[in-house]
Amino acid sequence: MGLVAAFAVGLSPVPASAKAEGRHAQDRITGLETPDLSARTRLGTASYYARRFFGRPMADGARMNPRGNNAASRSLPLGTVAQVTNVATGKSAIVKIEDRGPYIKGRTLDLSPSTARKIGITPHIGVAKVVIAPIVVPLPDGRVKLGPAAQPHEFTQVASDAKHKSKTDSIPRAGVSVPESSRHGAES
Repeated sequence: MGLVAAFAVGLSPVPASAKAEGRHAQDRITGLETPDLSARTRLGTASYYARRFFGRPMADGARMNPRGNNAASRSLPLGTVAQVTNVATGKSAIVKIEDRGPYIKGRTLDLSPSTARKIGITPHIGVAKVVIAPIVVPLPDGRVKLGPAAQPHEFTQVASDAKHKSKTDSIPRAGVSVPESSRHGAES
């Protein structure tokens, strides 16, 4: 029987490692999506980080903080600040994209467990439909684009936080400066 099983696994179109990973192995996604610099509001599905990622370095170099406002996206640029609203509960939270993922088909965001709880995603629920409304999207040239969720008082706080963080981080960051034309939705 052992030889027959080994032969069957060898002929199987799905790698044995994928079979061993569990029920989501076929739903895994590899690679990143094309960066979305549009700052448009989108509907997606959010889940939360698994415990095994707590404290591990994220794509931006910071450690994953389960109590923080960090989130992962495959398409939004690192440093994007967005408002995430659970469609079912109407509860919202502000997150910063600091990591890449989730790598499960059909999921748009991974949230820290703290943020997930704030908007009504619990371990029992696990996943929820969300509206993702960018507030600030960093552009490759160092400028930022304001999204539909940007409010003048929120932007001032985000810009202040970004400037403070850029002085304290060991990772080089683009300064946050917004030309007057960008404040009115133009990309300048």
